[in-house]
Amino acid sequence: MGKGTASFGKHGRSKTHIVCRRCGRRSYNVSKGYCAACGFGKSRRIRRYSWQNKKFNRIRIV
Repeated sequence: MGKGTASFGKHGRSKTHIVCRRCGRRSYNVSKGYCAACGFGKSRRIRRYSWQNKKFNRIRIV
């Protein structure tokens, strides 16, 4: 047999997210090529919404 649970158990070995160059958080998706926190790689502007309260490079931006 094969191509079942044994195969899917190996999915967790690779890193999905690495440290982002722009915001310094571990949110840069390696396969998609953009950061989930700041949008680096997808847009030139920093991803920002009125409802959020985030830190960029460990500095709080209001």
